[in-house]
Amino acid sequence: MVQLLNLPYVPARLDFLLDAVSRLYGRRFEQRLRGLGLSRAQSRVLAYLQPNEGTNQAGLAELLEIEPISLARLLDNMEGRGWVERYRVPFDRRLRRLYLTAEGEAVLAKVEALADFYDAEIWADFSLKEKRLLAKLLRKLHPKVTRRAGTQKAEERRADR
Repeated sequence: MVQLLNLPYVPARLDFLLDAVSRLYGRRFEQRLRGLGLSRAQSRVLAYLQPNEGTNQAGLAELLEIEPISLARLLDNMEGRGWVERYRVPFDRRLRRLYLTAEGEAVLAKVEALADFYDAEIWADFSLKEKRLLAKLLRKLHPKVTRRAGTQKAEERRADR
C-alpha cells in the first residue's frame, strides 16, 4: 500500500472515492458557509427552491432527497429568518407552496458567489475539458443511483405492508 504526499490511503473503489471527495468537499464548503450564517443544508434548500418555486414541501424534499420532516425543520428556521415563505393552497389546507423571499434571493446570491470562489480554488489544476467530462459523467451516474435508491425505498415500503 503506497501513500503519496503523506495522505491517508483511500481505496480506489469508486464508491469510496466518491464518498471521500463528497464529504471533504462538503465539509470545507460548509465551513465557509458558516461565515454567512447558514448551513450547507440550508444553502441546498435555497438552491433547489429557486428554480422550483411554487413546489410543495413533499416535492422539494424529494428533489433534495431528504425526509419531509427534515425539510420541515429547515423551512421553519428559514422562514423565521425571512428567507422562505410558505403559502397555503386554498383548496387544500394541508398543502403549502414554497417561495424565496427577496432576502432569501440575496442570501442565495452570496452562497453562489462563495461557491464560485471555492470552485475556482478547488478546480484550479483542472482543464475545462476535464471539468466538463467529470460533470458529464456525474450527471450520467446520478439518475442511475437515484433510480436504484427510489426502487429500493419502494421495495422496502411494500415489504413493510
